[in-house]
Amino acid sequence: MSKTLKKEEKVEYTGRYLVLLPEGSNTSDSINQINSISGLNLKSSLEFENEFFTDKDLAKTDGIILDKLGIAIVNEKPKIENSISSFGDNQMIVEKETVVYAIGMLDESTQNYVEGYRDAINQITNALVGSEFDESSYAEQESEVESVGATWGLKATNVVPTTFLRYNPYNGAGIKIAILDTGFDFTHPDFAGRPVVHQSFIAGEATQDGHGHGTHCTGTACGPLNSPSASERYGIAYAASIYIGKVLSNGGSGGDGGILAGINWAIANRCEVVSMSLRGFLTGPGYSAVFETAAARALAQGTLIIAAAGNDSSRPGTVRQVMHPANCPSIMAVGAVDVNMNVASFSNGGLYPTYGAVDIAAPGVGVYSSTKLPTKYATWNGTSMATPHVAGIAALWAQASGLRGINLWRKLTSTAKALSSPARDVGAGLVQAPTKNRLIKFPIDRFPIERPPILVNPRFPIDPIGPIEKIIR
Repeated sequence: MSKTLKKEEKVEYTGRYLVLLPEGSNTSDSINQINSISGLNLKSSLEFENEFFTDKDLAKTDGIILDKLGIAIVNEKPKIENSISSFGDNQMIVEKETVVYAIGMLDESTQNYVEGYRDAINQITNALVGSEFDESSYAEQESEVESVGATWGLKATNVVPTTFLRYNPYNGAGIKIAILDTGFDFTHPDFAGRPVVHQSFIAGEATQDGHGHGTHCTGTACGPLNSPSASERYGIAYAASIYIGKVLSNGGSGGDGGILAGINWAIANRCEVVSMSLRGFLTGPGYSAVFETAAARALAQGTLIIAAAGNDSSRPGTVRQVMHPANCPSIMAVGAVDVNMNVASFSNGGLYPTYGAVDIAAPGVGVYSSTKLPTKYATWNGTSMATPHVAGIAALWAQASGLRGINLWRKLTSTAKALSSPARDVGAGLVQAPTKNRLIKFPIDRFPIERPPILVNPRFPIDPIGPIEKIIR
């Protein structure tokens, strides 16, 4: 059923408008047309270096048109809706820009408990199963040596295959992943020397992550093969190029326009994958025409947008709909599963036949990754945590297959592992990384050790798309 907005979930507006320009319209012509009819002074994002601008730039003009998306972010002016939408056959769609929210993170005491719990389970597992099985005598030696151990999510998705007969030769090299979130902690030791392209779309704030969530998502999608201090490997596309767009402030708020500006920036930088672990309130039935068109135009330019379905459900009793902007048909919506391949209790579902579907599922319970210092690492639950799993694996498939846009989307869904849960909750199934068969040099005279999965505590706090606080519209 549809979620009814509570009093504390009232949608807030910025006072600006999002204007969807007609398909195929020329940016210069559109600017001249709008300016002449409405008396506005609009600029193109092309006028800014790397198509990057902030609220300060918006304040100096009446609005800015995003060149790659054909969408304008326009400041409020008298009768602006009437003037912009009076183009006859070229009528434009106008939506009010809403405020974007994110919720708080784990406190340090909770994190200490999480790390202690994980370390204890790892020690028990090692004692039960013994030392690592030595594969070096039987298979070709890879050029890079992986960290000992990996998160259950990387194993379940075949990023780190659990059988030595298979291996993953892909690392995301040559692929650009844009993480649109709260920024990134550039002081994290696991990313020392790693180049990161970044821009903050929040006026007055640097891209440095003062929240922690953006660093966690970046770690899952693009974290290192080896870490000087992490107890296990948690990163997927460790050789991919990292693009950080800060679209949420350190306090966890921003605007729809900032997200669209981040998408436009990612396309301008030719990012093949955009990861958005954020969600928002719905202002009514259906989905945003502006975001849907932006996502469709991104796909046409070879950029796949992946977003979290939301954490508003309380299964088995209540299943909520996929939230904005993941409910747009041209955005890949990600649901969350646990170590037993069951749908996470909080994960939203696709309740409507024509829109708002869950397209694919990924690990979202007990997900260990990097976060801002001094905490350094955290284990959280959420479709926020599932989303960067899909983004990182999308980069592996982009490297392996050369596919982009909608074809990359189809590769992800066609190779997903079928699950017992209904498609309403997991879409095509559990996302799977590309793998290859190992070259066996000698006959195998014993079976590899099958290791039981490392159990996770289902009581880990859910982050960050919870139903408690507001996040987007």
